[in-house]
Amino acid sequence: MHDVPLWLWLVFVAAVLVSLAVDLLAHRQAHVIGFREAAMWSWAWIGLAVVFGVVVFLVVGTDAGVEYTTAWLLEKSLSVDNLFVFALIFGYFRVPRAYQHRVLFFGVLGALVFRGVFLAAGVAVVSRFTAVLFAFAAILFYSTYKILREEDDSFDPARSLAVRALRKIVPVRDEYAGTKFFVREAGKRVATPLLAVVVAIEAADVIFAVDSVPAVLAVSSDPFIVYTSNAFAILGLRALYFMLAGLLDRFHYLSKGLAFILAFIGVKLVLQAAHKTISTSVPEIPSLVSLAVIVTVLAVSVALSIARPPPHHEPAGGTGGNGPGTKGAPGRDAP
Repeated sequence: MHDVPLWLWLVFVAAVLVSLAVDLLAHRQAHVIGFREAAMWSWAWIGLAVVFGVVVFLVVGTDAGVEYTTAWLLEKSLSVDNLFVFALIFGYFRVPRAYQHRVLFFGVLGALVFRGVFLAAGVAVVSRFTAVLFAFAAILFYSTYKILREEDDSFDPARSLAVRALRKIVPVRDEYAGTKFFVREAGKRVATPLLAVVVAIEAADVIFAVDSVPAVLAVSSDPFIVYTSNAFAILGLRALYFMLAGLLDRFHYLSKGLAFILAFIGVKLVLQAAHKTISTSVPEIPSLVSLAVIVTVLAVSVALSIARPPPHHEPAGGTGGNGPGTKGAPGRDAP
């Protein structure tokens, strides 16, 4: 564990709250997010994460700074898989593009809470039962296998238990009512499809946590490092989605790169667990090496995708032109 001063935690919380407030005010009027606007916001989120990383380097130390940077970049790369699922959900519910930012905003709020719970539980379990790292490694290896096999069991909003549970709790009308989540019909309070979309997004994030939590715990078991890196990666998801709308299918080698990263992190977990439970002579993979591997794999994956475009690329967009296609994320089942 790193010696993190309380004021740095407070700075982090303040930065997140202020950023969310500014983002909400900037998008208080529903409108279609274009590439230019999305790119500006995406670079702003990246800049905020980098600046915070510099603060971690200066205040907490080099080791903490490297761990934060590695964890943030790892979560950022894994989040690309999320974008396909967002597009799938938006296409299934035929969400007007002007309403998509509002959905993702509330999705991010929920993700910040759920990730905090999952990461806190993960850190607590690892601190007491180090051998659980072997199980986490197995999860990552299994995810790698399913990505490489391209097994077709992607997230299906129609099968989502969360969405079906919502429909049993409250009636859901068929038509949207602007950005409202509830309206009154015949004196009764009913939900709009927009609420069902938010529920589907939150349910999808539960699935994403299955990969991301074990992966980030391979980099660090410090609560500050794992949560702040996750939070800053999650905050930039909305802008990244709108910036890359229609382009994700072109990066067809990226899924293979992510599979390699997951496998590498799995090996790192195995060595880490063996070092702590079997013998200290078992070598561990330093965080700096992990950072170099992740950066290299991502760069090579993107470069190969640009140099060798898919042979039969079709314009992405899904139903109603809602974004980066409707390709599901391999290995993710509907909760």
